[in-house]
Amino acid sequence: MVITLFQQDIVWADAEANRHKVEQALCDAPRTDIFVVPETFTTGFGDHMAALAEEPDGPTLCWAQRMAAEHNCLFVGTWIVREDESDRCYNRLHWVYPDGTFGTYDKAHTFRVSGEYDIIARGTRREIFEYKGWKIKPAVCYDLRFPKWLRNDDLDYDLLLVCANWPGSRHEAWTTLLKARAIENLCYVLGCNRCGTDGVDGKYSGNSAIVDYKGFAVAEAEPGVDGLTTATLDKEKLDAFRQKWPLYLDFD
Repeated sequence: MVITLFQQDIVWADAEANRHKVEQALCDAPRTDIFVVPETFTTGFGDHMAALAEEPDGPTLCWAQRMAAEHNCLFVGTWIVREDESDRCYNRLHWVYPDGTFGTYDKAHTFRVSGEYDIIARGTRREIFEYKGWKIKPAVCYDLRFPKWLRNDDLDYDLLLVCANWPGSRHEAWTTLLKARAIENLCYVLGCNRCGTDGVDGKYSGNSAIVDYKGFAVAEAEPGVDGLTTATLDKEKLDAFRQKWPLYLDFD
């Protein structure tokens, strides 16, 4: 399976500009099965997010459905959604199929230190979805720090997919945790992080990567650079490794 991530320098609080930027990246990308953008790719991550929340069927979802259809790929990214009945906002990851159908996962661990915890409601459901014979588990940024939440006890998933706005000052934790989650869960891990400087002078180095089940980088984005990274994942090799090293049989 071919998978492409876009390490995006997000335009602060400008959804239209960011959609245009991602649309151009999709046009520049090689033929891919899955295309992934960072967390809150339409707005950037900060106190302004709730004020810019969209309806569940708002413009970004309609646009993502069009992108998935035009490029015949699964489109994955998060943006802020306000639920009508509750007026609560969620940091909602969407996976959108080429036929326009989609699924969602609400970020479970909202980041207390930044104040996200106070303005964004926490999701409560674990999710796994399938695409082209792969079982995929979505997660968002801070979720990566919680191994119990992401535990792959019965090999329920083959790929852990993480969209993030992870600051450059903590890039070592980011790269270490991507590898740790891959090794302990016997799976591929994709981490798509933003780069650049946000509207409140926060710095992001990106360090986006696709890591294999042994903890080795299959592909890495150039730190700090806005651009595309593509890799081909091999399900047969993953299955063979799991068969040779059935470590999951001894999980606690």
